[in-house]
Amino acid sequence: MEGKQMGAAPGVFLSLFVFQSKVNSKAAWRSIKGPSLGTRTTFLDRTMSFWAVSRGLTPPSKVVPMLNPNQRQFLEDEVRYREKLKLMARGDAMEEVYVRKPETVDDPLELDKHDSFYQTTKSLLVLFQIMGVMPIHRNPPEKNLPRTGYSWGSKQVMWAIFIYSCQTTIVVLVLRERVKKFVTSPDKRFDEAIYNVIFISLLFTNFLLPVASWRHGPQVAIFKNMWTNYQYKFFKTTGSPIVFPNLYPLTWSLCVFSWLLSIAINLSQYFLQPDFRLWYTFAYYPIIAMLNCFCSLWYINCNAFGTASRALSDALQTTIRGEKPAQKLTEYRHLWVDLSHMMQQLGRAYSNMYGMYCLVIFFTTIIATYGSISEIIDHGATYKEVGLFVIVFYCMGLLYIICNEAHYASRKVGLDFQTKLLNINLTAVDSATQKEVEMLLVAINKNPPIMNLDGYANINRELITTNISFMATYLVVLLQFKITEQRRIGQQQQ
Repeated sequence: MEGKQMGAAPGVFLSLFVFQSKVNSKAAWRSIKGPSLGTRTTFLDRTMSFWAVSRGLTPPSKVVPMLNPNQRQFLEDEVRYREKLKLMARGDAMEEVYVRKPETVDDPLELDKHDSFYQTTKSLLVLFQIMGVMPIHRNPPEKNLPRTGYSWGSKQVMWAIFIYSCQTTIVVLVLRERVKKFVTSPDKRFDEAIYNVIFISLLFTNFLLPVASWRHGPQVAIFKNMWTNYQYKFFKTTGSPIVFPNLYPLTWSLCVFSWLLSIAINLSQYFLQPDFRLWYTFAYYPIIAMLNCFCSLWYINCNAFGTASRALSDALQTTIRGEKPAQKLTEYRHLWVDLSHMMQQLGRAYSNMYGMYCLVIFFTTIIATYGSISEIIDHGATYKEVGLFVIVFYCMGLLYIICNEAHYASRKVGLDFQTKLLNINLTAVDSATQKEVEMLLVAINKNPPIMNLDGYANINRELITTNISFMATYLVVLLQFKITEQRRIGQQQQ
């Protein structure tokens, strides 16, 4: 009988221990509300202690509840509010007690007032609307309504469908002409065939526009709203707005330059290719300009990320030099995490578009490079090969700008910001500030600012070297086939 009781004791002890864990978690939650509840021992505490001591066991200790970040923030706010009430009861000053401001719906007029990023980059947004590439719109200033939205029934989408229909008509006509010439002229030179393959592949990007761009309109609107809310939150936290110097003229310059470069590339191909008619260029103008504009969009956003990170770093340095900066560092940590999430949202919103972008660059560069080298081996260098090299340098230039700017943005938001935190003299600040700095470093480590295309690829300098290595591999294989074919023809002639 005694053996049965001893055998059942561990099970009973385990059940009571689990139940006590739940009770302790609730007690810890209730202890925030009043001082008497935190020091009062429950009946179950005394019962378990008596039961454990009578059997020669150690009484179970209280279990600290595991809280998620939202619960932890709630408890911290409750503790600070309780301290504030104590100071109010004693009539003491409350300036040294930090209490987080409650979540409120921001005034849309205030959001517009501090949304300098939208105001400085509005020209590129309007250009995308005119071209029918990304038909997002600005909502009226009403509460509980995001400032930027996307709707399939909006006038911007209707205009995009109209422009796309007109453009597709021209693309289909040009595509039919080029395919017809490619099929009915098997005896043409190899470089001319390469030109046809390249420009036929570029035409197919027009048919992917609704799937790659319009389908992700809601994600793009989320990204724009994240920028809007972040700037106002930054102003409320630091007391100063984010200033984007020279971004307004830079955006206008890139919009004009994107179309001028498209016109220059198409006209150069018209003069360098004998079978490239002038009316063909009207199908390629918007396509090349769209590629240029997406490169400009990426450059502008990466530049803005670096500017926002620098402004946040300067504000943090100013706060560290002040008195009792620990409580304010919590808000700075939230601002940094929001900035990292914005960088991830950029790749998520434009994942399909930039994924298609990289594939077009990869395919076009391989075909153009192989075509130019093969033609030089067969017939020597001519002006036609210059046109192919122009295409190669253009594509690689776009890829370099995208990867290089993503690298600099990730470094400014991540490594540079982390370096400034590590340079803080922690011996000159209090323990609470030291803890907040450590938590900010942990947040940077757990949320790396990586530009990722929704899991397809990471955009950084490594992507350039990876693409070049793949291109070199394919070119070596293709040139081996070319040299083998030349040797076989030479042996047949002998």
